[in-house]
Amino acid sequence: MKYNFDPMYIIDCFKEIVNVPSPVGYYVQMNPVIEKIAARFGYTVTYDNKSTPYITIEGEDNSKTVEIACHLDTIGMMVKRIDANGMIRVRNTGGVNWQSLEGETVTVYTRDGREYTGLMACQSHSVHVFDDARTLARDENTMMIILDEDIKCEADVRALGIRHGDMVAADPRCTFTKNGYLKSRFIDDKAAVACAFTLLKYLTENNLKPKYKTLLAFPYSEEIGTGGTYVPSEVSEYVAIDIGLIGPDYDGNEHCVTICCKDNTGPYDYELTSRLVNTAEKIGTNYVTDIFYRYGTDASAALKGGNNIKAAAFGMPVYCSHGVERTHIDSLINTAELMIAYALGE
Repeated sequence: MKYNFDPMYIIDCFKEIVNVPSPVGYYVQMNPVIEKIAARFGYTVTYDNKSTPYITIEGEDNSKTVEIACHLDTIGMMVKRIDANGMIRVRNTGGVNWQSLEGETVTVYTRDGREYTGLMACQSHSVHVFDDARTLARDENTMMIILDEDIKCEADVRALGIRHGDMVAADPRCTFTKNGYLKSRFIDDKAAVACAFTLLKYLTENNLKPKYKTLLAFPYSEEIGTGGTYVPSEVSEYVAIDIGLIGPDYDGNEHCVTICCKDNTGPYDYELTSRLVNTAEKIGTNYVTDIFYRYGTDASAALKGGNNIKAAAFGMPVYCSHGVERTHIDSLINTAELMIAYALGE
């Protein structure tokens, strides 16, 4: 490892934030946590009108500003209907994989601050009761929440303060194994956020400045494609840190960092992407390059938003994206190393 940092800090930081709910557009519980972590390193957090947190790091050269973005939003749901029998129907916010949610504990967050847990189930929930329990498609029309409350009817649910439009988040089920595998929902993208704080910790503890003025940004709507659409006008380079993919078409694996050359929108900036490749070569980190299908980042959203930027993306490959994901600490270390090297202008 080129940079001397504690890799377990990435895991500890991830555990701290992964259990704080932040489905798309829901920032009320997470932003105070981001402020608390930033304060440990002597930084304050600022916000844009979308409630995106920013941490500004002064550079050796402040004539140029770069942005490193790691989205805080996770795939989630919103209450769309309460059935007569008290079952709650939801609509997804982001690319929910309904099959992965069956049998999961979820929490409903009301507008007045109450929280209620429930079980995400298919309406044909038992093989002993329903002929189509194994074959019925799992989608937003067939999945429901069974509240962990004594519910008999719709009025009982409404009496709890639950209404249409309330946020719903799934239990992350975070596990870190003794041989270094991280299994959890929302590695996408809270592991990247943990890597960003590892960068901040490294700079602070070693009394270093990045090469250029650097904004760490943590958007809340990447999963619906709008997280990076606003970029502060002074930013000229935008690097999104997001998951890599593992599959037949890809070189990525759980022990490397993947530099994404193209997503479903188009190629990332050639010079900036090549610079990241050269940086990875220089520091000797384990990396691959890949192009991704059915995939986008806040960097591509920033380009769609008409911002005058160079854009690039890299991050930790995972299995089972948008479900209970898995990667290895090696991948997180390599991602953090490349972030540090990029920030220092290696």
